[in-house]
Amino acid sequence: MFWALAALLALCTTAPLVWAALASRTRAAERAEVRMFKDQLAEVDSDLSRGVITADEADALRTEVSRRLLNAADQPEMGGAPSPMGASRFLALVISTFVVAGGGLLYNSLGTPALPDQPLAKRLADNAARHAERPSQSEVEAMLDANGQAPRWSAQPDPTATRLLDQLRTILIDRPGDLRGHRLLAGNLANLGQWREAAVAQKDVLRILDAEASGSDYADLAEYQILAVNGYVSPQAEAALAEALLRYPNEPRARYYSGLSALQAGRVDLTYDLWLRLLVESPEDAPWMVPIRSQIGDVALAANRPVPPGVAPPTPGPSAEDLAAAEALSPEERRQMVQDMVAQLSDRLATDGGPAGDWARLIRALGVLGERGRASAIWAEAAERFADAPVDLSIIRQAARDAEVVQ
Repeated sequence: MFWALAALLALCTTAPLVWAALASRTRAAERAEVRMFKDQLAEVDSDLSRGVITADEADALRTEVSRRLLNAADQPEMGGAPSPMGASRFLALVISTFVVAGGGLLYNSLGTPALPDQPLAKRLADNAARHAERPSQSEVEAMLDANGQAPRWSAQPDPTATRLLDQLRTILIDRPGDLRGHRLLAGNLANLGQWREAAVAQKDVLRILDAEASGSDYADLAEYQILAVNGYVSPQAEAALAEALLRYPNEPRARYYSGLSALQAGRVDLTYDLWLRLLVESPEDAPWMVPIRSQIGDVALAANRPVPPGVAPPTPGPSAEDLAAAEALSPEERRQMVQDMVAQLSDRLATDGGPAGDWARLIRALGVLGERGRASAIWAEAAERFADAPVDLSIIRQAARDAEVVQ
């Protein structure tokens, strides 16, 4: 079906061009013929003035010459176009060959005929379906435990604080409706970095508050769940974020983590919009400002949006001398320069590693150059390196999608 449609499109494109070339004819002979008849009319007037012919003879000659002149002028419409010249046939052959063969060769080198249609609506729907099927909170926690990757609090907990928390747990067993006690337990567990236990305690807070729970209460639960799995936004955490925003649409932590969830879903456009507003509205000492500033440059690059003012671009841009030198290069030399830059970035990442943004840029650059095999290999290596960093991995995965090496 694809090649049939491509052939039909090529035929529709070349037909008018070939027809114009075949139907074209030189007008030199027509113009010469018209000029000849006009000259004859002038000679009739000249002969009449010199007395060579009579007035009646002059009228008869004018009538005959005028008839022939009109006949010559109407000849293309009355008699049809004359046979095309050899040059026109050759031009038609060149045009058809260039359009059909050249287009076919170009698509064969750059295109992917086996790739199905990927309209934006379908890609967004497929992306949402994949995101909806992601692992649950408990599944990810179990995987982290099995791999020894569960988050751990770096500081040694104070024995006194630990003892007091144990006493509080014991007291709350007999006081399930003690809102202040459960709040105190959840907050202190979070301060000790015991995110899973803090999430469990926070669920008790929400149970007690029921319909009176605030957006901040649900944002606390979502934050504890996300931190418990190294930044992964599970369906359960996403549901808590939705509840937080339902109760308080401007809840800043819920907006930040919702942007993080969108980033992990491949919706960098939504992430950019959410984080940009937070960047503008929040005070500089807000805890979400540092992670936003460190990531929004890569998000802007992935979303094809401008880097916000005051945020360092993902990589230093080319200097004025570099741009001037690039302008003087031929297209082939320019491509070679890009390939050299890609090779340097690839070598550096292979030996020294680098942040997620550099891996994402390398994958996108390889996709632009048409080297999807290399882009796929880089994506596989990056996926292994950043397996324990869901946020970084989501940035790289979006670049792999842009390079068409992953769904």
